[in-house]
Amino acid sequence: MSSRIKFLKEAVKNIKTLGTVTPSSRFLSKRMLREIKFSNADVIVELGPGSGAITKYILENLSPNSILICFEINDNFYQQLQELQNPQLIILKASAEKIVDELKKLQIDRVNYIISSLPLAIIPDKISNEILIKSFEVLSENGSFIQYQYSLSYFKKLKNVFKESISLEFEPLNIPPAFIYRCKKVV
Repeated sequence: MSSRIKFLKEAVKNIKTLGTVTPSSRFLSKRMLREIKFSNADVIVELGPGSGAITKYILENLSPNSILICFEINDNFYQQLQELQNPQLIILKASAEKIVDELKKLQIDRVNYIISSLPLAIIPDKISNEILIKSFEVLSENGSFIQYQYSLSYFKKLKNVFKESISLEFEPLNIPPAFIYRCKKVV
């Protein structure tokens, strides 16, 4: 079965937690990753990778000594990610709000980039705020949190955490079109 059909079936069953019915387009994937300096990135974290549309682009560009850690709570997507079988990929069946604890288990205290496909707008406020605060905590200085959403409604919440260090882009070649928030940890 094609990955798009698998994704659609999963989306129909879990629309309240996935927030979309199609995987990210290659255009969105490339735009989200275009400012990442892969040669300087030791650790990249991906929150809510789903079936791995963006994950595959990250793995293609990852430098040989770097790792990608994915947080995925959906059973079917977790299994699909396992099929990628890449030695630089660590897949955790854990919620993004547990990022600090899970990284400590791996003896990692700082990450260079966090790529998020989480549908923050539909996650309860308490949990989404915790995800943002803990993501900020584990980012290295000048590290980036890159998030896409389908509306501008989340800008204020990101600004509460990342202050003025946010830029915004738009990717029309995605279904639905998406806004990309680039947030930098400046201390």
